[in-house]
Amino acid sequence: MRPIVKYQVIYMNRNRYPVSEMCQFFSVSRSGYYDYVKRLDLPAHDASLADIIREQQKKCDKTYGYRRMWKWLGNTKNIYRNPKTILRIMKKYELLSEIRRRRKWQQMGQQLHKYENLLNREFQTDRPNHKWVTDISYIHTGQGVLYLSIIRDLYDNSIVAHKTGTNQSVNLVLDTIRLAMQKEKKVAAELQLHSDQGGQYTSQAYFDLTKEYGIIPSMSRRGNCYDNAMAENFFSILKTECIYRHQAATFEEANTLIDNYIYFYNNQRIQLKTGVAPLTLRHSA
Repeated sequence: MRPIVKYQVIYMNRNRYPVSEMCQFFSVSRSGYYDYVKRLDLPAHDASLADIIREQQKKCDKTYGYRRMWKWLGNTKNIYRNPKTILRIMKKYELLSEIRRRRKWQQMGQQLHKYENLLNREFQTDRPNHKWVTDISYIHTGQGVLYLSIIRDLYDNSIVAHKTGTNQSVNLVLDTIRLAMQKEKKVAAELQLHSDQGGQYTSQAYFDLTKEYGIIPSMSRRGNCYDNAMAENFFSILKTECIYRHQAATFEEANTLIDNYIYFYNNQRIQLKTGVAPLTLRHSA
């Protein structure tokens, strides 16, 4: 029996028996079989597998990445495909996980300015507007990705300012800083603003604006996400309690969700550590 005939038999029975065992039985390599499958390039087959993946993503609330989905398909459905094939299909049919996805930031050009890690994971302060942290995250909507820039005060964990945009640009960051400075008239003489090493925060425009306001930039070390854990922590709270539970169809809906949640977070949501909402603590200072 020619190898291609063996591959056809294995392919037709792939959902009944493990591919690895059939390859061993027919004395053909798994890599040769998967090359055969790849050459088939059957859109209909992609669609049927996408339906299975889509159903599982509904059950797990879109928390499975392609590696976890690949393992699930093999363990529960006896569907053995190359992990890269699963990734391709999940991308093609928009079935990627909505959790812990890597952020694909735009390149902002050469990093002009880097700053010392002044915050050094000291996430507490005894007065408002002394230590701020900032970051950008993404919000998925039916219209595409909306980017959210925030500034959080480590005194009471309140969100001092937030801005959204359809691009993770330098201007999105600058507008967030300007809004924060407009809202907070009294800031510490040595106000620190801590960020990661994203291109927006190493840009000349960021350097110029922080200098104009007398803000002292602080920056995480490369590859140390925990250095800016308090900014990441808020995004986790926002997405878990709001975004993942109310999928926004449009940018307008997402903005409304974000605005309403941040108002609730600042004014009503009780913090376990203090027993009061962030702005309650702030107004009592």
